[in-house]
Amino acid sequence: MPNGEQARDLRRFAGSCRFVFNRALALQQERHATGEKKLGYADLCSALTEWKADPSTAWLCDTPSQALQQSLKDLDRAYTNFFAKRADAPRFKKKGQSRDSLRYPQGVKLDQANGRLFLPKLGWLRYRNSREVLGAVKNVTVSQSVGKWFVAIQTERAVEIPVHQGTAVGVDVGVVRFATLSDGTVYAPFNSFKRLEQALAKAQQAMSRKTKFSNNWKKAKAQVQRIHAKIANARHDYLHKTSATISKNHALVFVEDLQVKNMSASAAGTMDAPGTNVRAKSGLNKAILDQGWGEFRRQLDDKTVWTGGHLIAVPPHYTSQTCPCCGHTAKENRQTQARFACVACGFEENADLVGAINILRAGHARLACEVSPAGGQQQEPAEAIRSGSTPQRVAVGIPVL
Repeated sequence: MPNGEQARDLRRFAGSCRFVFNRALALQQERHATGEKKLGYADLCSALTEWKADPSTAWLCDTPSQALQQSLKDLDRAYTNFFAKRADAPRFKKKGQSRDSLRYPQGVKLDQANGRLFLPKLGWLRYRNSREVLGAVKNVTVSQSVGKWFVAIQTERAVEIPVHQGTAVGVDVGVVRFATLSDGTVYAPFNSFKRLEQALAKAQQAMSRKTKFSNNWKKAKAQVQRIHAKIANARHDYLHKTSATISKNHALVFVEDLQVKNMSASAAGTMDAPGTNVRAKSGLNKAILDQGWGEFRRQLDDKTVWTGGHLIAVPPHYTSQTCPCCGHTAKENRQTQARFACVACGFEENADLVGAINILRAGHARLACEVSPAGGQQQEPAEAIRSGSTPQRVAVGIPVL
């Protein structure tokens, strides 16, 4: 909760960090265009010292030096992830589009009893403590979102991972039902975007009628951003509550290895080969992205680690077409979106529940395949999903393992 002067300084410091990041990125791109070697973090810090000595950019001295150096470290890490094919190439940050932030690696003082935080060149700031800060403070990141400032405090402490005493469960995600567990538990979709879609559309229409970059246009843009933030916050809150409940009650959680990006791709096609059912596919894509399946899986992965459990991804092939009773696999078994009826044995059940049961069995089958023939020791179940390796295809619908 900064006062007016502190808020202005925070905006100036965040803008300086953005300027340093963009200038260092431009320098790296120029060297790449001329065939020169990319500069390392130490060389970029030397260039930062020269920029501070330049009269045209002497205003960089007003910003804490460590915050500027952290921007260079972020750029160096972005290039490392790019060359390791873990991320796209780093891009320039733009004011109003990139989130304003700066990081302090040291020099921070924390007074939790009085709800105060000391930051270099800013002094003491009041803050609302959402949770108790445990361990030694390693760094502090201050960021702005929709006109509000947030602080993230990273600490280091020794934590004893508990031994989970829960059961194993398969999780099938969908649009009509957000999540269906193999034990019959159903979580309804929250649809945060759908609830505020009309309000967002009205705010965007009002913004389009304003003169761009005028004061009224900036006010309308702020209203659109507030609605987007409300949608995201509601979705994250629901995903956190759902993933926390599942991770606390189950030691082994099996999920489908869904490629959400491919599932939500546009069906418009090209001018030469236009797509079909474009409008219907567009509505389905909107509903899929509104559920937040990727974020749900990431949160499950994090929470199962803290509770002593494991998250394992299995291939999604034929999970909704395989009969859990007789093992018969056929497209005709999935009668409708919600109804499953086996054409071989006549077994009938909800299609999402059948998918969750098959996911659970596929997960057990994968665990059985991960036993080492030499030592007979089972590998860490979550290693495959966290290392990014693609799980091998296994059979589903096995009555007995």
